[in-house]
Order: sequence, then C-alpha cells, then structure tokens
Amino acid sequence: MNHKDVLRRAWFGLHRFVLPLRCLLCGAAGANGIDLCGDCAAELPRNRSCCARCALPLATSASLCGECQRREPPWDAAWAPFRYGWPLDRLESRYKFSGDLAAGRVLSSMWQRESCPVDLPDLLLSVPLHRSRLRQRGYNQALELARPLAHALHVPLRHDVLQRRRRTDAQTELDAVSRRRNVRGVFALREGLVLPTHVAILDDVMTTGATLAECARVVRRAGVARVDVWALARAPSPRG
Repeated sequence: MNHKDVLRRAWFGLHRFVLPLRCLLCGAAGANGIDLCGDCAAELPRNRSCCARCALPLATSASLCGECQRREPPWDAAWAPFRYGWPLDRLESRYKFSGDLAAGRVLSSMWQRESCPVDLPDLLLSVPLHRSRLRQRGYNQALELARPLAHALHVPLRHDVLQRRRRTDAQTELDAVSRRRNVRGVFALREGLVLPTHVAILDDVMTTGATLAECARVVRRAGVARVDVWALARAPSPRG
C-alpha cells in the first residue's frame, strides 16, 4: 500500500467517525462501508440474464439478442452489471445531473462488488465529455465511476485517448436513429498513440449503445483487435 492509499484510508476512517454512514435512498444506517443500507443495496436491479454481446436485459441469457442479430455491434462483448431501473436510476440521476458525488461513490462501490464476466482488457477508456459540458457539470461522470473500478481491477485507465470533437445534443430525449446520427463522427483518437490489442470503453449508462458504438468504431480503426464496452447499467430496451 502506497503513501496516498494510507492517507486516503485514514481520511475515510476519520470522515466516517464524524459522519456515520447513512443510506442515500431511505435514510437508514448505511452498511458494508457505503451510504446504502443492506435492503436498498439488495433492491438495485442486477442484470443477470442478458445478451452476452450487448448486455440487453432478457428473460433468459443468450449469446446474441434479436437486435444484435439484425445489427451486429462494433464491439466484441459487453458488461453492464445492473439494469437501469428503480432505485438505481434515482442514484444515477442525482449523481449525473444534480452534482451528488456521494451517490456516485455508492454506485462505483456497488459496481466493484459485481463479478466481471468478461476477460479483463489491457486498457480502460472512459467516454469523454465535450469541454463545454465538462465545465458546466464540473466532472465527467463516466471517468469518476471508472477510476475506482480500474484501481480495484488493476487495469490501466486513460481519460485522454478518446476526444470529443464537438458538443452534441443530449441523448436522453432522442430515439435510437437520432442517437446514432447525433454522435456520428464526434469522437477521435489523440494523435501519436499506440493502443494495446484489447481495450474496454466505459460509460455510465447504456441505452441504445450509440455512443459506445461510435467510440468502438474509432478504436477499431486504430487497429485494436478486441473492443469491449462496459457500463454501470443497461436500459431494459432500446428506444426507437
């Protein structure tokens, strides 16, 4: 354990001595080292039965869902340990849109406790924000989720490899076709980099997969042999 880890643990212990753990959802005492009680943690919807290729929630797990058979994704495998639904969606909304970093820490901690069903990559890349949105929000929600996860899995993380060329409309209110158009040609790789043979790209929530798909295509064109996509949560079904 290095000096920074020692200081981080000492600060965390002091913080919890002064401010006891408290569940962010129901207000009960937190459990297992996070601001979430055991009951609320158990309610977070796990994505146990899903498509192995795109992590779409299914009644029974399958190697390819119908959507992947119709339109093959530009990545090899997906990992999204949770389904985007109650009460995870409440924590995610608070974290992403209301600046609630405590909710982000809870989500990241819960992600670290889920078993990774795919081979670990040589490098983890977070989906970038445009600089204007980064200034507005103050942090990249995908990157902040990725930092502790990469540390726990001992996977190198880079935030400066993928770059967003222009600001786009928010994907939230767009259908699947509009989402693909919205992010087409938006991402680029930083010049002069040589990427390893296996890379994973991480975002916070995967709905239609349009953003991750565009990032995956960029990485593929750089010669990466295997590209995986990771997300905290997968929406139950694509919109549009």
